[in-house]
Amino acid sequence: MKPIHLLGAIPFLGILGGIFFANRVTPYVLGMPFNLFWLVMWVVLISAIMAVIYRLDPANREEQSS
Repeated sequence: MKPIHLLGAIPFLGILGGIFFANRVTPYVLGMPFNLFWLVMWVVLISAIMAVIYRLDPANREEQSS
Protein backbone atom coordinates (compact mmCIF):
# COMPACT_ATOMS: atom_id res chain seq x y z
CA MET A 1 0.00 0.00 0.00
CA LYS A 2 1.28 3.44 -0.87
CA PRO A 3 2.00 5.95 1.92
CA ILE A 4 -0.50 8.32 0.32
CA HIS A 5 -3.28 5.80 1.02
CA LEU A 6 -2.20 5.47 4.64
CA LEU A 7 -2.22 9.24 4.96
CA GLY A 8 -5.79 9.24 3.68
CA ALA A 9 -6.85 6.77 6.38
CA ILE A 10 -5.73 9.05 9.22
CA PRO A 11 -8.86 11.30 9.12
CA PHE A 12 -11.13 8.27 9.17
CA LEU A 13 -9.39 6.90 12.23
CA GLY A 14 -9.26 10.29 13.92
CA ILE A 15 -12.92 11.13 13.67
CA LEU A 16 -14.58 7.74 13.91
CA GLY A 17 -12.08 5.84 16.01
CA GLY A 18 -10.94 8.64 18.29
CA ILE A 19 -14.38 9.88 19.24
CA PHE A 20 -14.83 6.89 21.55
CA PHE A 21 -11.71 7.88 23.48
CA ALA A 22 -12.57 11.59 23.49
CA ASN A 23 -16.16 11.15 24.61
CA ARG A 24 -16.07 13.65 27.47
CA VAL A 25 -17.90 16.90 28.09
CA THR A 26 -16.32 18.28 31.25
CA PRO A 27 -13.05 19.76 29.98
CA TYR A 28 -13.88 22.80 27.90
CA VAL A 29 -11.44 23.79 25.16
CA LEU A 30 -11.88 27.20 23.54
CA GLY A 31 -15.35 27.39 25.08
CA MET A 32 -16.51 24.13 23.51
CA PRO A 33 -17.09 20.76 25.15
CA PHE A 34 -14.17 18.45 24.48
CA ASN A 35 -16.20 16.19 22.19
CA LEU A 36 -17.16 19.10 19.93
CA PHE A 37 -13.61 20.46 20.01
CA TRP A 38 -12.33 17.04 18.92
CA LEU A 39 -14.60 17.02 15.87
CA VAL A 40 -13.80 20.63 14.90
CA MET A 41 -10.07 19.95 15.30
CA TRP A 42 -10.30 16.98 12.95
CA VAL A 43 -12.22 18.97 10.35
CA VAL A 44 -9.33 21.47 10.27
CA LEU A 45 -6.72 18.68 10.27
CA ILE A 46 -8.49 16.89 7.40
CA SER A 47 -8.11 20.01 5.28
CA ALA A 48 -4.38 20.09 5.97
CA ILE A 49 -3.96 16.34 5.37
CA MET A 50 -5.87 16.51 2.08
CA ALA A 51 -3.65 19.41 0.96
CA VAL A 52 -0.57 17.29 1.69
CA ILE A 53 -2.07 14.35 -0.21
CA TYR A 54 -2.82 16.63 -3.16
CA ARG A 55 0.80 17.82 -3.20
CA LEU A 56 2.19 14.28 -2.99
CA ASP A 57 -0.10 12.76 -5.62
CA PRO A 58 1.88 12.25 -8.84
CA ALA A 59 -1.26 12.66 -10.97
CA ASN A 60 -1.44 16.33 -9.97
CA ARG A 61 2.07 17.21 -11.06
CA GLU A 62 2.50 19.24 -14.20
CA GLU A 63 4.85 18.07 -16.88
CA GLN A 64 7.87 20.27 -17.16
CA SER A 65 8.28 21.83 -20.58
CA SER A 66 11.75 22.05 -22.07
